[in-house]
Amino acid sequence: LSKVNPNLITQGATGRKNIIINGAMQVAQRGTSLTGLYNNTNYLIDRFSFGGGATDGRVTMSQDSDGPAGFANSLKLACTTADTSIAATEENYFQYRVEGQDLQQLKKGTSSAESMTLSFYVKGNAAATYTAEFYDADNARQNGQTFNVTTSWNRVTLTYAPDTTGAYTDDNTIGVYVVFWIHAGSNHTSGTFTSNSWAGDVTANRVSASNTSFFDSTSRTLNITGVQLEVGSVATDFEHRSYGEELALCQRYFYQHIKGAGMIGLSSLYTATLALGYINFPVTMRAAPTGSAVSGSNYYVCYAGGVGPNFNGIGGFTDITTNTVRLEITLNTNGTAGRCGVLQAGNAGAGISFDAEL
Repeated sequence: LSKVNPNLITQGATGRKNIIINGAMQVAQRGTSLTGLYNNTNYLIDRFSFGGGATDGRVTMSQDSDGPAGFANSLKLACTTADTSIAATEENYFQYRVEGQDLQQLKKGTSSAESMTLSFYVKGNAAATYTAEFYDADNARQNGQTFNVTTSWNRVTLTYAPDTTGAYTDDNTIGVYVVFWIHAGSNHTSGTFTSNSWAGDVTANRVSASNTSFFDSTSRTLNITGVQLEVGSVATDFEHRSYGEELALCQRYFYQHIKGAGMIGLSSLYTATLALGYINFPVTMRAAPTGSAVSGSNYYVCYAGGVGPNFNGIGGFTDITTNTVRLEITLNTNGTAGRCGVLQAGNAGAGISFDAEL
């Protein structure tokens, strides 16, 4: 028998390297397109959001089938309303938020802090320059670098220096924002932008003055996929995970229980007009989520005892934990108290979801 190579004990046994979830833009529980975006925080493709405000520009965000070799999907932004008169307060970006407890391997705030490398594939309709910034939410510190976009798919690799100041809190709240700045007024660009240097938060220093305005033309587009964040100064090949793995990881933050017609779950009639149901989440969520249901006339039905009293929506979400929720349902017509039933959505517009995003 040949001797076992001792190096095999460590080779390939380092665990998952990509801190980013859904970097290949596979999972889009909420849908495939959102239009008219410019402010607030808007999620579509799981874990990635578009936000900002104070601009007349508008953007459509979608899950696109265009991607480089090996990637079937990308996040696409398309300008639908231009804004060429940029006020000082304007800001727009898409971003990814990471829990502090998922960043401990960076050893931030210690003398042995690690560098980190962000890589991704991008392309646009024309040449552009944007800013990729890490914003430390626990310690109000920032570090940004610019990157270039061409009309072809290219992989961008950005290595960020270690930060020996300010540790990430080891909990389930936001540790860092990964911010891709695509539009910014002078309040964010008029200071001194120092590439790849950690510093305390100064708004005027956050975005490079060379940043392209995404709203300069209605022909402006941007696609991104293959987003990876890993410890160290080398960008390795993108870590592909199965759709099932990515979906489960995404469901920690958002769970679409039903979208359109379909089965909701079991229930019991507490009274003739009040049904109670329970939903068990497929994974433990980050925090007790906020429940949301789309309402409409007779969107839902409770089948019990051979009859099917209709109801318009969920009356309330109670006893919510990270694993389960109770539904309180007011029926439009009387049933029979004490009977068990089945809850079902019968309209394409119906939907029930749970949100525990950072």
